[in-house]
Amino acid sequence: MLDLLNLVGRSEALFTKDIASFEQALKDKVSSASFLVLGGAGSIGQAVTREIFKRNPLKLHVVDLSENNLVELVRDIRSSFGYIKGDFQTFALDIGSIEYDAFIAADGKYDYVLNLSALKHVRSEKDPYTLMRMVEVNIFNTEKTIIQAIEKGTEKYFCVSTDKAANPVNMMGASKRVMEMFLMRRSKEINISTARFANVAFSDGSLLHGFNQRLQKQQPIVAPNDIKRYFVTPQESGELCLMSCLFGENRDIFFPKLSEALHLVTFANIAERYLKKRGFEPYLCHTEDEARELVTTLPLYGQWPCLFTSSDTTGEKDFEEFFTDQEALDMDRFDSLGIIKNPAEYEQALLAHFESSIAEMRARRAWTKEQLVTLFHEMIPGFGHKETGKYLDGKM
Repeated sequence: MLDLLNLVGRSEALFTKDIASFEQALKDKVSSASFLVLGGAGSIGQAVTREIFKRNPLKLHVVDLSENNLVELVRDIRSSFGYIKGDFQTFALDIGSIEYDAFIAADGKYDYVLNLSALKHVRSEKDPYTLMRMVEVNIFNTEKTIIQAIEKGTEKYFCVSTDKAANPVNMMGASKRVMEMFLMRRSKEINISTARFANVAFSDGSLLHGFNQRLQKQQPIVAPNDIKRYFVTPQESGELCLMSCLFGENRDIFFPKLSEALHLVTFANIAERYLKKRGFEPYLCHTEDEARELVTTLPLYGQWPCLFTSSDTTGEKDFEEFFTDQEALDMDRFDSLGIIKNPAEYEQALLAHFESSIAEMRARRAWTKEQLVTLFHEMIPGFGHKETGKYLDGKM
């Protein structure tokens, strides 16, 4: 973990004091409870599952679409922690499927349901069909699984959000902001908490994870040099989610406090540190063609071709933030965790309008990106979406 912290410019883990202070309470709660983790084979889901498993739950069921990632999750847990007396099982299921509904109907009794499933990429901005799936996964699958949890008598529902939901500028952040609105409505029927946090370093599909792939495949490393982000480690993401799930009050949104430890870092800076850890000096190229050509020769001399450019793609935010000026905060309860305290406020007519509009589009089996963007503008005043006509799939 220390190497990973060094790559993102830190020497210490963020939540060490809070975890130590609440460790006994964490063990007591986990060891006497049952858990369902949805999206549990993704990077954050795996981290949360590990944090639960090592504290000996009575029941821990993990659901994810990715059969291969579930296999790796089990191998990783068995290799790290061994076995527990509780019921630990994984299920390769689609949350939106009939099979998943049958799975819930057969048992479905859990004290805690944690939903980590999400479409998380800004690159999903590019087409209306992926955008609609984002709406379905991030919003309506969440709504569906909350209703099922209510029907089964679940004590607490946790759902992961994102820092990009604060003053969103892209559709991914906007979808999570709308999801939070739906959470507020259901919070009158079940206790709900969530978390907004930074980029998870080297999570599956992330740019940093791509650095590993580029070296393995003998390809150049490309990164923006003008975008700064906050980074947490996978373990920190799991700790943050578990703390919010177990200790969050109804409608709380947890986030990491900004401090000297957690600071903005550019992707280009991380790329340079990463290469030096691997024994290479970054060699700055001016074009994609130059980078692709030099990757066949430079590594022999201890250098690796890099292309660091400014960002001009749709959906990129110039800076990161975890909360807005309008949100009430509790900054005193934890050492490194802040909490957004939400009232049970929502506009039922607005939520109904969103539901009916999406249902109508899906029933027609025809919609445009512009229609979806317009709908999100109606949901979120001041939504800062800017269409540049350029997308990450158009870059190396």
